[in-house]
Amino acid sequence: MEDQAVCCYRHPQRETGISCTRCERPICPECMISASVGFQCPECVSGRASVGSGASAAGPPPRAAQPRTLAGGTMASDPRLITKILVAINIAVWLVALSVGDRLVNDLDLVGRAYDPGTVQIVGVAEGQWWRLVTSVFLHQQLMHIAFNMLSLWWIGGPLEAALGRVRFIVLYMLSGLGGSALSYLLAAQNQPSLGASGAIFGLLGATAVLMRRLNYDMRPVIALLALNLLFTFTWSGIAWQAHVGGLVAGTVVAYGMVHAPREKRALVQRGTCVLVLLAIVAMVWIRTVQLTG
Repeated sequence: MEDQAVCCYRHPQRETGISCTRCERPICPECMISASVGFQCPECVSGRASVGSGASAAGPPPRAAQPRTLAGGTMASDPRLITKILVAINIAVWLVALSVGDRLVNDLDLVGRAYDPGTVQIVGVAEGQWWRLVTSVFLHQQLMHIAFNMLSLWWIGGPLEAALGRVRFIVLYMLSGLGGSALSYLLAAQNQPSLGASGAIFGLLGATAVLMRRLNYDMRPVIALLALNLLFTFTWSGIAWQAHVGGLVAGTVVAYGMVHAPREKRALVQRGTCVLVLLAIVAMVWIRTVQLTG
């Protein structure tokens, strides 16, 4: 028998996997308020929770110590921890690149196969430098580029991390970034360098749309934001549209598998979705490598 869907007690149309750590009533992201451990509902925070409703005046019941997110992750005391770490890593790499100069950028950016006059060698992913698929996701040069990406990461990442849980959020971010790198490697010119967290950010945007649809939220704001970003992607010069599209597709697929997985097969469906996306990434990288080296 399938489990009955649990909905927010204040918004019955919104399904959720998060419960108040004090009274255990289900709450959606709009209603949850950060507490020392997990989240509490507005009534418990304001002190108006009814003892007769089953809440204990002495504190949360033992089984409420580890509430679960909508995707089945464990709720954490700091729902933005991974987002903070990712922002810190990106800023740290940017500062190092500023101090070291172009040499570091040339070693870490994404390029398929090209001649490097600095080392007088052929470099690129096709030459076995696989790390470029990852390092380019954390690499920026221009102030406006990293400022826009980090503001987007902070704004979008926090709510997603709270809704998915830390492990699922970091998997979503990395697969989105790799999806952007893989499609850029596959379709862009082999000597065209690219860098930035934009592919991962677009993956988070796609995941936000999936999550909002799952919770029956108003989709118009996120649709408008996606349309605006895609407009910039295809109309501004110097933007690697392949990375944006690859990240968006990867993030959307991963998020769909995470939030729509049936409860009784949640782990299997979530892991299977992530593995399929990873295999698609590996396939794109392999195909392009064969094209450039065959």
